[in-house]
Amino acid sequence: MPATGDMRGRAALVTGAAGGIGRAAAVKLAAAGADICLVDLDPVELAAAAREIEALGVRVLICVTDIALADSCFAAVDAAVQAFGRLDALCNAANVFAPARATSMARADWDRTVATNLTAPFHLMQAAIPHLLEHDGAVVNVTSCVAFMAQPYAAAYAASKAGLTHMTKALAMEYLDQPIRINAVAPGGMWSNTGATAKLPDDLDPKLFIKFTPSRGMVDVDQVADMIAFLASDASRGYHGACISIDNGVSLG
Repeated sequence: MPATGDMRGRAALVTGAAGGIGRAAAVKLAAAGADICLVDLDPVELAAAAREIEALGVRVLICVTDIALADSCFAAVDAAVQAFGRLDALCNAANVFAPARATSMARADWDRTVATNLTAPFHLMQAAIPHLLEHDGAVVNVTSCVAFMAQPYAAAYAASKAGLTHMTKALAMEYLDQPIRINAVAPGGMWSNTGATAKLPDDLDPKLFIKFTPSRGMVDVDQVADMIAFLASDASRGYHGACISIDNGVSLG
């Protein structure tokens, strides 16, 4: 696994921190010494995550908010900076996956998927980048293997993740000559809270869907979290504008 750099005295904001990749990444960053701002909608699981992280001897801030709202993104960053006096890493791990046939997808599901997976990371980066520039900080966006392949029944999800992947590269180019690193991680299928609760269409075509079953098995959430923590730390100094695929080769086709 990549070795996370020393994060003592640093602070990180992690979205989707109540479970899955977000919570695992927050734990990895805390283990490296970072103070953590945990952002999610679920107060019960956020509190559980906070207890787990506080046991590692770092400071924790819980931010129960809906990042689908632009004002909430700016408020979360402001709260983290006020609590810790700085911000060194932004990890955009919050995720919505609402599979549906294109003609049957509810407008609300489309809007929430795009708002959470694509628009919220942009607003969070808008708010965080001025603070990250002060400390040679980092952004890590969690995208998906579907950014590089056509997956049926996932038009909103695929569009949002492809957009996030390209937005990562666009901002990395914009800040090419400034003291910040902007990268992404593109996982394949995992047994996480998002995938476990998603309901597939009853009338899906199994011949189409079987192509996305990895022959090497599901991706380990901890491996993805290790990469996020690595990219968020100074150990990843040579990475900028990268999108690291961790998908057991499924995006090879």
